[in-house]
Amino acid sequence: MRFEIVTIFPEFFTSFFENGILRRALAEGLLEVGVHDLRAFTHDRHRTVDDRPFGGGEGMVLKPQPLAEAMAALGIAPKQGSGVRDQGTGNREQGRTRVILLSAQGKTFTQAMAREFSREERVVLICGRYEGVDERINQIYCDTELSIGDYVLSGGELAAAVVVDATMRLLPGVLGNEASSEFESFGVADAEITTDEEGVPRSQHGAGGLLDYPHYTRPAEFGGVRVPETLLNGDHKEIRKWRREQQLRKTLTNRPDLLAGAALSKEDKKLLDAIRGDLA
Repeated sequence: MRFEIVTIFPEFFTSFFENGILRRALAEGLLEVGVHDLRAFTHDRHRTVDDRPFGGGEGMVLKPQPLAEAMAALGIAPKQGSGVRDQGTGNREQGRTRVILLSAQGKTFTQAMAREFSREERVVLICGRYEGVDERINQIYCDTELSIGDYVLSGGELAAAVVVDATMRLLPGVLGNEASSEFESFGVADAEITTDEEGVPRSQHGAGGLLDYPHYTRPAEFGGVRVPETLLNGDHKEIRKWRREQQLRKTLTNRPDLLAGAALSKEDKKLLDAIRGDLA
């Protein structure tokens, strides 16, 4: 797949692309990224991308014209139903490109969205700035308005980096172990796990939308705290039960809102009742 990032700070992404898993994914051709300077689509000597908002108020707003020219340069046509005639810049009917506006007013980004984006051929990320982007760009070109959390950033660049990172690690071949993206917080349920059908990973629980269970490594005792004995005895059935209980406990404590949409069995619900009793 390919990401296109439209920003007024293209240099922000330089070090981001030169480190870790992302660097390897790019080097091996598992992912492509294009970063586009919005100021390249301006026509005045000051390369102006913003202006004062109609109706008054604080701050500045990104102008529609440079963003529209950036979309045209990327071959992106207006959406069907946007009321704008397609000038032959692209084809939105085939669904091969998803255009995302990064904005504090958007839907909250989730792991499920990352999985969805990872199946796209091309994703375009528009990085908002100042007080935001002229709403007509959202109306005409954007398929999704997206936020990474209930807080306000100075711009969409950090949010774009988060979306790229969370999505690219779900692409085939990016992670050293394909199961890593299934057995983790917000991961898939047991029934949806496609890797390592037999053996240790399958004896563990998929997240099913819950938070991950605690992890431990050597030494078995550190700082006076010992690894839970269940993890040391080699009994996969008991390990599986312990891990599921810990997932439920951590989710109930830190993110109880996730329980409403989680894949819970009858046994899970019994465990939850017991955990609630412990915490009462």
